[in-house]
Amino acid sequence: MRDILNILVAGRAGQVAQALANLPATSDVAISTMGRPELDICDAAMVEAAVDSVAPDMIVNAAAYTAVDQAESDSAAAFAVNRDGAANLARAAAARRIPILHLSTDYVFDGTKKSPYEEIDPVAPLGVYGASKLAGEQEVAAANAAHVILRTAWVYSPVGKNFLKTMLRVADGREELGVVDDQVGNPTSADDIALGLVAVARRIADDQNWTPGVYHMTGAGEASWADFAAFIFEASDALGGPTARVRRITSADYPTPVKRPANSRLDCSRLSAAFGVTLPAWQGSTRTCVKELIGTRGWNS
Repeated sequence: MRDILNILVAGRAGQVAQALANLPATSDVAISTMGRPELDICDAAMVEAAVDSVAPDMIVNAAAYTAVDQAESDSAAAFAVNRDGAANLARAAAARRIPILHLSTDYVFDGTKKSPYEEIDPVAPLGVYGASKLAGEQEVAAANAAHVILRTAWVYSPVGKNFLKTMLRVADGREELGVVDDQVGNPTSADDIALGLVAVARRIADDQNWTPGVYHMTGAGEASWADFAAFIFEASDALGGPTARVRRITSADYPTPVKRPANSRLDCSRLSAAFGVTLPAWQGSTRTCVKELIGTRGWNS
């Protein structure tokens, strides 16, 4: 019987970090979240001190530069956090002979594949954000053999900035919204990611023969952004919250500084086979998130 699994989470303000911090307490896992100013992952000495202060059995990197469009004009900051900061954490973990779980993204792919992406598929980021996250994956793998890189996508939660909250906020006072319908992916709850991370961590702690590498972890099922929006409004309307008609548009109708992958779907079967972890269908988790936001009118926060 192992002792309590002590996990240090790098990052405190992001959606997944907050979801990890808010998980119900258990008798076998202790989670410590650390972010700026106490922990700046770009500062190697600060990382070393933070890891020493917590003495974790495992590190989860949930810290990231995620401003996709802004990264194009701020590439130094994106690479500092997503590549160099990730490397600092991986090296600190390796020096203490402990594993690191590192969160990455669907943006490492260009979206041209017609079916869900597998971990072995070629990577080809379309912008600085994706390139910086890919560089982070490579640094983590090189620095620490005991790594699990978890790519996720379309993350939403009741906190922070995300598509679900944006839809509710914009619909509050609007009758119709144009939403892109030619990009498809896997909507993924940050709460589900947090539970998935802990499940993977438990398996690693209990199984000396676990397999390091890259894995995909998203909500089960797929949708276009327009499909996702329509479902959000349906769930919100049933609870008396903001709702709007969805006008389905193309990516060309809604240009952004960085081209988004047309196909962000990730095949998660390898994660299930290796760790026994499968995230729930996105629809149920979306309803749960919408219900919480309606109860607090939290879409404006």
